[in-house]
Amino acid sequence: MFSFCTDPDLLTTAPWMACYLTTGVHMSFYISFLKVLGILAVTAPVALAFGFGGAMAARSRLLPLSIFGKGYIAIVRGVPDIAFFLFFVIALDQGFEWLRHQALCPDWTDPIRQGNDFLVCPRAKLPLGTAPQTVHQLYAFGLAVITFALVFGAFAANVIFGAMRAVPKAQLETAEAYGMSPRQTFWRILVPQMWVFALPGLSNLWQVLIKATPLLFLLGIEDVVYWARELGGTKTPRFTSYPHGDWRMWYFLALLVFYLFMTWGSEKILKRLMKRLTRGQATTGGEAQRKGVAA
Repeated sequence: MFSFCTDPDLLTTAPWMACYLTTGVHMSFYISFLKVLGILAVTAPVALAFGFGGAMAARSRLLPLSIFGKGYIAIVRGVPDIAFFLFFVIALDQGFEWLRHQALCPDWTDPIRQGNDFLVCPRAKLPLGTAPQTVHQLYAFGLAVITFALVFGAFAANVIFGAMRAVPKAQLETAEAYGMSPRQTFWRILVPQMWVFALPGLSNLWQVLIKATPLLFLLGIEDVVYWARELGGTKTPRFTSYPHGDWRMWYFLALLVFYLFMTWGSEKILKRLMKRLTRGQATTGGEAQRKGVAA
């Protein structure tokens, strides 16, 4: 906030706008963009790990593990994202509180389920009622990471499972002929080449993940969509010192530019990564690079 912002009613257009855009609530709006970037930075590798684990389970020779992996892929992919987010976050939160309730309050005699209410002892609440606001925000952020990772991990597992099957079988047989163990064949032959086939699908999944971050609003996190709606709505002099009309269109236009920039930048980076991965590989991209160098 600038020093000349003490009385907004006396300001002209440019100073008024400068003061308006540097209020405390606008700082929260700007920080919410960092929350989106943070959820992407944490969720992407976690979802990829879930996907890799799910794909390995799905192709396992152990029937129970294979059923688990294929079931995880089929069930999560078959449920609409918004329904899964709304259900799973509540179920996960109540599951954590139930476990804490069993451990911390063994003498509790009242039923936990009382009609539509889920009531545990005060010590079992997550987070505790006395916890700072930062703890509540980190807890919500953690639930969001787990939920996003589970959902997009299932899609990643399906992509990786298909990519593993796309690696030419002759190369795996050649590795075995040279005396490689199944473990060596998997990590030295299958996995390095699998990424070439998986990257197009994972690239699309990354773009979908970027566009899914507005669902943070449904998980109780004050994200960019929340603040755009709150700040853009009509404000009267009775409720704010910076009254204005319905400016939601401009706030959501800023979100449009932000997400377009994110997807455009991602395309550039992923294109370079694909070019690097296909170098020397027996794929269309690798052959094109080889012929280009030869020419």
